[in-house]
Amino acid sequence: MRASALTPTYAPLPFGTHPAAGSVSGTSLTMSPEAVAHFDALLHEIHPDALRVDAPRLQALAGWLASMSLEDARAVLDLRLRRIEQLRAMLDDPQWDPDDAMRARLAKLLGYIDLDDDVIPDSTPLLGLLDDVLLFELAWPAFEAEAEEYRDFCHYRLDEHPDGDGARQRAAWLRDRLAELALLQHNARVNDTHYANGRIPDTVFRISG
Repeated sequence: MRASALTPTYAPLPFGTHPAAGSVSGTSLTMSPEAVAHFDALLHEIHPDALRVDAPRLQALAGWLASMSLEDARAVLDLRLRRIEQLRAMLDDPQWDPDDAMRARLAKLLGYIDLDDDVIPDSTPLLGLLDDVLLFELAWPAFEAEAEEYRDFCHYRLDEHPDGDGARQRAAWLRDRLAELALLQHNARVNDTHYANGRIPDTVFRISG
């Protein structure tokens, strides 16, 4: 399998470790307790093990984002927004077939993101999409395995051009990936046997040469 690029980011949002860290004087959001409670409940419907979300932590995160240059702040948001669109593409791809539970989780995530008037209204300058990307990032573990498989399938589809409908293409992808895994496991067993017998496997010389 290829290394994943469908991760939220290599630098997670500073949320949950130090609730007050990064707050900036003068940065204040008006958030109703009901809206924050709904956000937290939705998050835990999608990913039950996610961190809890409350107003002070959201305020602190907003302060952290507002403390950046406009260019850097937009880069933080845009990176995550691109990842969200990759999940949307996965849901909409007729050749991929997430199960019903995954579809339901994705629908809840995207349904919130597509709202304009949520915890932080999307029209709020700079900060309007912060709650959207935070929901995505905190819920990410619920999608990670499926997203990685989909990404690998997309690479396979592009490289190998499998025939047939989506089901046949997914079957070919799975068959070929399992064959690759079986070959790797076979080579590992052969190498272990050679080393155990005091011999250096030919594969070592081929690789080093």
